[in-house]
Amino acid sequence: MRKIKLFIASSLDGYIARQSGEVDWLFTDQDYGYTEFFDQVDTVIMGNKTYQQLLSFGEYPYQGKQAFVFSKTAQNIIDNNVKFVSSDWKSLINTLRQSSGRDIWLVGGAQTIHYFLINGFIDELILSIHPIILGNGIPLIVNDLNLETALQLKDVKTYESGLLQVFYDLKLPLAKT
Repeated sequence: MRKIKLFIASSLDGYIARQSGEVDWLFTDQDYGYTEFFDQVDTVIMGNKTYQQLLSFGEYPYQGKQAFVFSKTAQNIIDNNVKFVSSDWKSLINTLRQSSGRDIWLVGGAQTIHYFLINGFIDELILSIHPIILGNGIPLIVNDLNLETALQLKDVKTYESGLLQVFYDLKLPLAKT
């Protein structure tokens, strides 16, 4: 079965972007394992807000990868880079996991990550923690009392820039009573 991996960066206080969606605070001075990770995946999944933010950066960055944009509102949009999915997300995810291929990258954003976490779809989390406190923004984890999820630490990498990269295996969400 293919694994779904969340490879993402956050500030020390847990934000993946500024409130405006900007990620100008991310370190770009080196690769931080991105190329190696990118070569391990052949499918990307993201939410519509993340997709729209990517388009604002210029050229679409995931050429050659099968891509899905999960959106409750984007219907009948045609884009050669991605397929928009507005319903039956669980069925698509299960089909992708059972199909042959490399791993699947859950790119973001917060609402899509929440959906994947609450349904136990994320197998591995690779989190690059940048040594910056933003104070507010778009949180990595949406507040949800039913989201308790156990993680198992696999590895930790540190960089001279102060960036800390942690690798976790995820267990299924714990049922709340």
